[in-house]
Amino acid sequence: MHVNILLFEGLTQLDMTGPYEVLAAAPGFSIDFVAKSPDPVRSDRGLCFVPTRTLASALPCDLLVVPGGPGTDDAILDPDWVAFTRRQALGARYVFGICTGSLLLGAAGLLRGRRAASHWRARELLAHFGAVPTEARLCVDGNVFTAGGVTSGIDMALKVVATLCGDEAAKLIQLQIEYDPEPPFPGGTPRTSEPAIVQRYLAQSQARFEQRSAKVRQAALNAPGGPAAGDSAA
Repeated sequence: MHVNILLFEGLTQLDMTGPYEVLAAAPGFSIDFVAKSPDPVRSDRGLCFVPTRTLASALPCDLLVVPGGPGTDDAILDPDWVAFTRRQALGARYVFGICTGSLLLGAAGLLRGRRAASHWRARELLAHFGAVPTEARLCVDGNVFTAGGVTSGIDMALKVVATLCGDEAAKLIQLQIEYDPEPPFPGGTPRTSEPAIVQRYLAQSQARFEQRSAKVRQAALNAPGGPAAGDSAA
């Protein structure tokens, strides 16, 4: 089972490293990190990662993994990333998008008519690509796995392993990494967090949301199949 994980500038490292920790422990899996060039790729918080393949040298894959992060906003407007994502996904057996990585899947025309998850602050934007946004933390529609926010990538990676290798393989990995979350506070979603915390986050993220929304609308116009019904560049 060969896995390609996309590495683009500004990705959120846990979107990639969380699932990688799980997938790298799966029996018979080989993994490449694919970037535009062999140069290190900087995450949104400054960590750098070294690619093992480039867009030009990437092998076909059985599983395509697309992390999210602030860099997604640029990747959805980058013809090279959009074309590569579409080509790899159409040839893969399974596709796995984490957090706002689902926006890149949408820009590549891969979510039209499908249910899909994303970070809750970006979830509604999936509709611009013809997807059906869901509040589910983990969403499976056919061969496409999408997960909500950053930490959900670990959960979904375990589900991916269970699907491909069986429940026992996933349970062994879960034990190996001692994955038994016990957050110190209730919350983590708009439904479970204190209203004042939700409102504060909405306010501090509004400018970023508006910038992302504008880029999503632009990307939707260029997406295979065109924008969703009723969408426009406005």
